[in-house]
Amino acid sequence: MRNFNYSQPTEIRFGRTRVNEVGKVVAGFGKRCLLVTVPEFPALAPLFAKVKKLLSEANIEVAHFDQVQPNPTTDSITVGANLAKEFEAEVILGVGGGSSMDSAKAIAVETTHEGTSWDYLYFRDTQPTEKTLPIIAVTTTSGTGSQVTQVAVVTNTKERTKSAIYNSIIYPRVSIVDPELMLTVPEHVTASTGFDVFCHAFESLLHTNASPYTDLLGKEAIKLVVKNLPKLVKDLENIEARTKMAWADTLAGLCIANAGVTLPHGMGMAIGGMYPHVMHGEALAIVYPAFARFTYKWAIPQFAFVGRTLNPQLEKVSEEEAAEKSCEEIDAFLKKIGMWINLKEKQIPENEIPELAKASMVLPDYTNNPRVATSEEMLELVKESYSK
Repeated sequence: MRNFNYSQPTEIRFGRTRVNEVGKVVAGFGKRCLLVTVPEFPALAPLFAKVKKLLSEANIEVAHFDQVQPNPTTDSITVGANLAKEFEAEVILGVGGGSSMDSAKAIAVETTHEGTSWDYLYFRDTQPTEKTLPIIAVTTTSGTGSQVTQVAVVTNTKERTKSAIYNSIIYPRVSIVDPELMLTVPEHVTASTGFDVFCHAFESLLHTNASPYTDLLGKEAIKLVVKNLPKLVKDLENIEARTKMAWADTLAGLCIANAGVTLPHGMGMAIGGMYPHVMHGEALAIVYPAFARFTYKWAIPQFAFVGRTLNPQLEKVSEEEAAEKSCEEIDAFLKKIGMWINLKEKQIPENEIPELAKASMVLPDYTNNPRVATSEEMLELVKESYSK
């Protein structure tokens, strides 16, 4: 075994009804709270009302920033940070999916630092400091793992690019993972976010920073997704499957916080940055078939594991054959959960394929893949993902 590190400072409160603890949790960090959410709509209105009531009962004053959008932008984060400054917020509470939690993290940074969140991306010389406001997360989807990571993904619409703050200071202090909050998530969002869980777990197995600890968590997460996601998209109110997916999401988040993601996420971030209407899970589903065929020979054990998890009949064949067959099994899994899509279907201009391929090599994720793509190979991967 090689040396490795593992760190997780977030306190995780997992289980049904745990959202009832949010008032007490937030009160431990301040009495003036900025609540960060998407705009109110019928499915989430009761939850927002409940959270506000619980905060009020804990004698916490609340300002509500409800302008989070999918693929949160630097502009929306600035609006939220300005509200936090005016309100003199002491703690930031993100309630929702990855966009809400990432927005909460970015707002916590921008509120207390000069400039904007874009000035504190992972590669900048200037990084967030201890002045960053404490962050509490309440997740309502099973997908991004943001409730247990040190990452906040943000989109700069002017530059048509997507990047991230990556710093341990933005780990949520406490995360509440209550599967009952996920019962209202619609089918396609359930499938899209659920496939993101699979990707996080699998890519952590492939990453150059993988360790026995993250391998253990990642393999368990993959098993949970394979068993529970297909049944969940057919029965959205299956609370047991929701609970298992919430746990898989948390495990996969713990993996990427300590190992990381690879080629598909670099491509997926480029797609989301250039075409914000494409959900993150959709972007991953689009590129995974090409990625799998490009990579499997360079990671036989990991792909064999996935192939055999998706199809136990592959236990009877060699590792090499199981790894090769895993590509077909991933295809079949995407079709089973309704995520067999391509760039063309998402109205991506074909003449922008070269630009998208170039953007896919901006983030360093692709360099952590077992097989590192050249610029020519990246162009082919994007072309293969256009009309598969």
